[in-house]
Amino acid sequence: MAIVAEAIFITIPLSHYCEKARWGLDRTRLPYREDPHVPMLSRLATRRHEGGTVPLLIHGDVRLTDSTDILVHADAYAGGDVLYPRDMQLRRDVDALEERFDSCLGIHVRRWAYSHLLAEKAMLRELWGRGAPGREAFFLPLIVPIARRLLPRAYKLTPDSIARSLNVVRDIVREVGERLKDGRRYLVGDRFTAADLTFAALAAPAIFPARCHAVLPELAEVPAAMRAEIEGLRESAAGQFAQRMYASERDVIAGN
Repeated sequence: MAIVAEAIFITIPLSHYCEKARWGLDRTRLPYREDPHVPMLSRLATRRHEGGTVPLLIHGDVRLTDSTDILVHADAYAGGDVLYPRDMQLRRDVDALEERFDSCLGIHVRRWAYSHLLAEKAMLRELWGRGAPGREAFFLPLIVPIARRLLPRAYKLTPDSIARSLNVVRDIVREVGERLKDGRRYLVGDRFTAADLTFAALAAPAIFPARCHAVLPELAEVPAAMRAEIEGLRESAAGQFAQRMYASERDVIAGN
């Protein structure tokens, strides 16, 4: 590609969608400078670049605010066939799984995780401040109480919706486990693709894999009910798969 300048990558360090995009950038060696922010204050940074939500990637004249678009861009930067197979049938399978994980797993695991973490004020302040600029972290004692009032509405946190979200997460974990029953090493084809990356990254708040570059609390510190669910999911076939993807693929650079 003609674009060679260092990209700006605006993130919330806690975000699993940012972790998905970050993994793709790291994998393809697309040069970037991460610009991390506290939730809510991230909008001030993205608006300066005519963006809205995170992740936001600015690479030359390209501005991308969708984690999948960032992966596609990174794959093209590396010459293609790194995260997305050139074989059309394999590519369709990868795209279908990635869309399923993006539109269901990522959204529902976030709702479920926040249903537990919003009650933990001190933990929330620590997690949101980790990796963020000190001047923003200074305002967290003011931001967290506001966020704890706004996020239940923004994420539709009701007893029914939380229960539905947990069921969706469990269903997708079962689906991935069924797909792995034939002994395959990867979800599509015989090598790592965007499907594997997306599942592992978006499942991270429910699996707590080692080597995850997103901010996560210590498993021992989360509420007991949340910890019990995570421990069960970690033992599932899909949970073991996500942990293996992080262990064997997270720090691999394409072409090395």
